[in-house]
Amino acid sequence: MAKRQAEPTFSRPALAPGILAAIVLMAGVGFMDNSWFIAVHFVVTILAVIIGWFAIQAKQYWWLVALIPIIVLWNPVLPLPLAGDGWFAAQLIAAIPFVAAGVMIRVPVEPEDRHRR
Repeated sequence: MAKRQAEPTFSRPALAPGILAAIVLMAGVGFMDNSWFIAVHFVVTILAVIIGWFAIQAKQYWWLVALIPIIVLWNPVLPLPLAGDGWFAAQLIAAIPFVAAGVMIRVPVEPEDRHRR
């Protein structure tokens, strides 16, 4: 008789948005001198807000220290006039907290939620 594996008591809701944001940041390097770069700003900012919300739900507020500067720097409404090698490096470095937050943010799953699936 096979043993039944225990169901996880947590979920990682920030994993998909974190990986997607890292992909957009890496691909966005190719659009830096293009008018399409504003789309990168929108996507990165929205995904940072989503991951920030998951961090708040998980009561892991320290992730906001990394996410709030990303929200401010990639803000498409009031964009900062950044360009050059520093902005290029920021695009690549910002992918690190997104992936790390996606892996590390774990939200507890209530027992009744597990049985609804």
